[in-house]
Amino acid sequence: MGQLLRQWRDVRGRSQLDLALDAGISQRHISFIESGRSAPGRQTLLQIAQALEVPLRERNALLLAAGFAPLYSESPWNAAEMQSIEKALRRMLKQHEPFPAVVMDRHWSVLMANDAATGFFNRFVDLSRRGTPRNLLHLMFDPEGMRPFIANWDDVGKSLIQRVHRESTERVADLKTKALLAELLAYPGIEPGWKNTRSLLVDTATSALLVPMTFVKDGFALSLFSMVTTVGAPQTAAAQELRLESMFPADEVSEQAYDRFLKEGR
Repeated sequence: MGQLLRQWRDVRGRSQLDLALDAGISQRHISFIESGRSAPGRQTLLQIAQALEVPLRERNALLLAAGFAPLYSESPWNAAEMQSIEKALRRMLKQHEPFPAVVMDRHWSVLMANDAATGFFNRFVDLSRRGTPRNLLHLMFDPEGMRPFIANWDDVGKSLIQRVHRESTERVADLKTKALLAELLAYPGIEPGWKNTRSLLVDTATSALLVPMTFVKDGFALSLFSMVTTVGAPQTAAAQELRLESMFPADEVSEQAYDRFLKEGR
């Protein structure tokens, strides 16, 4: 348990003194906990986890390591207790029509999608030939997937790798996340330098607000960007890990061309 706490403190870049001030616990006590000289009570451990913003699934691991029962449910995203959240997500997916929107888990596997998302991606690749649950990052990085149709792939690819690193730090760099990154970087044509996060600087104009994805096919050039929605004040691991990604046209030209692009594909 002490080793786990040290790992999380390192991930957050916090000293024992920083943590002590935020958790309301003496630095000496934290030092003793990390070295195994002292065993924290359940509430003390939760205070420390809260101060370190440890995700709920990993808080359960800390509790177990300290000899306590897990506190947060780890039921799947479509469990009965998640019914209200699932209903809200389906409503949001429907309301986002005619633009694409998907619900993903922490490893970018698509759990739900609106009709617009299916229709849009099917204009580029045959989704029926890809296994389920489909992974959005594999769909983007695969040279037989969306990558050939992304005009600004260099910027988009680097920004996606940056995002995986950023979100895995906010959540946890678990083995599955590391494996996902390794698989993405192993695709043909991926820059070897992308393995070094310090080299992943996205070159954009100083006036750019974001890095849009510019999809090109059949004479159409559609620039889209995404916004991410998460569950507020989640109390289960699955609820905390869910995110809804909604895509929007980045400019008026793309918005006007979007409807014609889909209609031509029908």
